Amino acid sequence: MVYNVIGITSGNSLGGLDLVFAALTEVRGKWTYEIKAAERRPYTIEWKEKLAGAVNASARDYLLLNSEFGHYIGYAVKDFIASYQLDHQVHFIAAHGHTVFHMPSQKMTAQLGEGAAIAAVTGLPVISDLRAMDVALGGKGTPLTPVAEQLLFPDYRYRLNLGGNATISSTANNRFIAFDVCPCNYILDALAETLGKPFDEDGRLAAGGVTDSALLESLNGLSHYGQDYPKTLAGKFATGTVLPLIMGQQLSTQGKLNTYTHHIAIQIAKAISQLQSGSEQEQKLLLTGGGVLNSFLLQNIREQLQPYNIEIIISDAQAITFRNALMMALLGTLRWRQEPNALSSVTGAEKDSVGGALWAI
Repeated sequence: MVYNVIGITSGNSLGGLDLVFAALTEVRGKWTYEIKAAERRPYTIEWKEKLAGAVNASARDYLLLNSEFGHYIGYAVKDFIASYQLDHQVHFIAAHGHTVFHMPSQKMTAQLGEGAAIAAVTGLPVISDLRAMDVALGGKGTPLTPVAEQLLFPDYRYRLNLGGNATISSTANNRFIAFDVCPCNYILDALAETLGKPFDEDGRLAAGGVTDSALLESLNGLSHYGQDYPKTLAGKFATGTVLPLIMGQQLSTQGKLNTYTHHIAIQIAKAISQLQSGSEQEQKLLLTGGGVLNSFLLQNIREQLQPYNIEIIISDAQAITFRNALMMALLGTLRWRQEPNALSSVTGAEKDSVGGALWAI
């Protein structure tokens, strides 16, 4: 079976709307993909302000924005289809939306971007609210994308995404496991922005800094790192715990970047050690996400993983840049097929579930 799907995501960094048109093929349980078109549509200042301010909106204004953003996504998809001449090729859309509230302890999650509005504008079936069922079943609703990664990249012992968070997935004791290791690009980008840069290109700023051992010890001692999986990271851990701890130090920004980069690598190695059984031969680790473009971060990860006999393989450029949108396309496809796209072993829910609301005209 071949499914031609547009996957859509909107990251917390407010960089823009990512759209991927992918052909997803399933043959006897094995999945492959081909990205046929992909682009990021940067948000205007007005949209950045609307999305950033949604958390403080009244119920009425939030619902109005939910509809408005859904229509915005719909017209972006129409333009995307026209630009790449995709008319009559798209089977359906899988839209994650923009997360504003994620409170799994209270069984609630909310992403802006009304699926009905997207369907109304595009005339195509739309799958949205991909996290809601898992959260309703007591799960954390995240991470979801490793489920899709496992299907698309089954030949790797470990899969590590260096995105806003560093997220790892693997199989331990015959169970599929995935969890957030630590905040990653979210912190590195926030520190670079204090110097007027959107990110630390190639990790050059971090490479020019000096590691602060006291700060590194404080970071590694945070309680999250002592918790067992399944576990996930809410944005408030980065904004309310990690960033204030770093910013409170009398240290140059380059020193902070250097220290935090070492912290990421140390926590990744710790996660690998938790997942190993002790009898492994040489294993492969697939790296995805924007952090792959940070040479200094990769250098630190390689150094920390040397004792584990792991071969690191970097995914192709499109899978790095548009990884999340591609994964959403497959998660939506699983929903279309009525197959589980959220696993209790990953999220801690009562059971596996088929998540996503389907909107069709």
